[in-house]
Amino acid sequence: MRHGKLGKALGSALAVGAALVGTLAMAPAAGAVDPDTATLGFDCGTYGKGTATLTATQDGTAATISVSTSAVTAPIDVAANSVKSTLTLTKNGSGTATFSGSSNPKIPSGGAVSTGPLTGTVASGDKLEATSLKVVVFGITATCKATGPQDPGPFVF
Repeated sequence: MRHGKLGKALGSALAVGAALVGTLAMAPAAGAVDPDTATLGFDCGTYGKGTATLTATQDGTAATISVSTSAVTAPIDVAANSVKSTLTLTKNGSGTATFSGSSNPKIPSGGAVSTGPLTGTVASGDKLEATSLKVVVFGITATCKATGPQDPGPFVF
């Protein structure tokens, strides 16, 4: 008699396990942002013009974007984690989203500014395309405007 109850319990546990595995296999992958890298041009006024590479990642509703741009170069050596940046993006064609942070690698004199990861929040299906970048180095603010659309297109989270 005990073997019958044990067999039923084991069979039920196996069935539940199989159902969970099937559900997990059909769930979308976390962190799916497409494309994960895009380029665009920035005009930073008196600070320069150039291209930027944006790299995006996602973990649930948290997202990060790292920026490397030749539009702004360091006049002198810049210590790590001393550049404050805010990236503004159009959200779904009409709203805006901002990603900000103070992370950067050490930047040598004359080197292109790299900043990030800049953090922000996204929802599934959000389409984000960069429109401007504000970089603050040594208390000096450079505001950059996108000169065209991202290539190959907006980030879709």
